[in-house]
Amino acid sequence: MNDLKGKKLLIMGGNPETSPLVKYANDMGIQTIVTSARVTDDAKKYAWKSYDIDGMDVEGIVKMAKEENVDGVLVGVADILVPAYCKVCEALHFPCYATEQIVNVFSYKDTFKKTFEEYGIHGIPEYQLDENLKSEDIEKIQFPVMVKPVDNGGGVGMSLCYSKEDLKSAVEKALNASKKKKFIVERYMECEDFAVYYTFKDGYCSASCVLDRNTTRKQPGFSRVNLGSIYPSFHAEDYFQKMHDKAVKLFQDIGVKNGVLLISAFYENGEFYVYDPGFRLQGEAPHLLMKAINGFDQREMLIRFALTGSEGDINLKEQDDCNFRGKHAATFWVLLKAGKIKKIAGLENIENDPRIVANMQRLYEGNTVEEAWVGTERQVMTRIYMVCDSKDELRSTIKEYQEKIKVFDENDNDMIVDWLSPDAVK
Repeated sequence: MNDLKGKKLLIMGGNPETSPLVKYANDMGIQTIVTSARVTDDAKKYAWKSYDIDGMDVEGIVKMAKEENVDGVLVGVADILVPAYCKVCEALHFPCYATEQIVNVFSYKDTFKKTFEEYGIHGIPEYQLDENLKSEDIEKIQFPVMVKPVDNGGGVGMSLCYSKEDLKSAVEKALNASKKKKFIVERYMECEDFAVYYTFKDGYCSASCVLDRNTTRKQPGFSRVNLGSIYPSFHAEDYFQKMHDKAVKLFQDIGVKNGVLLISAFYENGEFYVYDPGFRLQGEAPHLLMKAINGFDQREMLIRFALTGSEGDINLKEQDDCNFRGKHAATFWVLLKAGKIKKIAGLENIENDPRIVANMQRLYEGNTVEEAWVGTERQVMTRIYMVCDSKDELRSTIKEYQEKIKVFDENDNDMIVDWLSPDAVK
């Protein structure tokens, strides 16, 4: 890993989920430069240098990158920055795993749904509605529905509407969170949540992870935030029979060669309904489980690509295994209510637990969970990564950490919203 020592890498985005990427590059001996609009962004604390330049300010970022003589550019954990990342790389003539066509498909939910439908992969049933909220369009809607911006993720700008009276504020919220000032209205899906995580290298596509997501229902009116995921998915066989070949053909046709991609989908009556792409590292961070079990790290692959144009000598056909070599794994999210954190207990000795391969904590004692964060991944205190030899061991580990972890606010109220259930391990 020392062959990249001294190289300068510009990382776009400064959220807490991007911090581990910055730290990993630092450990490779790379000089990291983080840029984002917010002065206080977490990833800036670990960077060699940081700049308060908005990720959408392509001209400003390019100017700074030239002044710093950076050797490569990489986007962090932020969907909304992928289009800008593509433009910055193009202006600087640096390697980029995205193209304009790829960005159009994976960064805008309307184009994403249309493209996947062309390959026989269905999206969530949708209702036609524009910002004028025409009565004839509203009359055709069967509630409840989700209102979403077409170009944002992580629950940002999303609202659950149970009646037509909810639509006006939901549409305003979605438009405010959309750079394109566009939104979509979809049927609210009451079914199982599924995702597949791909790794691409030199045109080869590997389905690295298939997982079942489990979301909370205890925050009515908001997008359902994840409580944790189970690996491998109970529906893996159905995925490979019904969707995989179609998806690979789509990726080939739009020119995906390198990078990582998460596709989220609902599973209902034997059918997959895709709803959210993420062509970048994920907040869920499946790469941590992949590293622990399969031995390679997507972060190193992406960093190498940004600086050299090659993801290295990894052989995905031999090293990648979506069945996790017979292991059973989970991400266990601790989701908090709004308030100021006074006390956290139960994480003291987690690093000594051989079943825990990582703990990605993003909120600490003294931090405040804002009301505006409810219904988004910003209310996640930590994500714990569990790897076990059997399903029974995974169930008992989930139950154990449910009982161990306690979080209280300034009035000694329990701040934990909900838990991943041991019964999620089917």
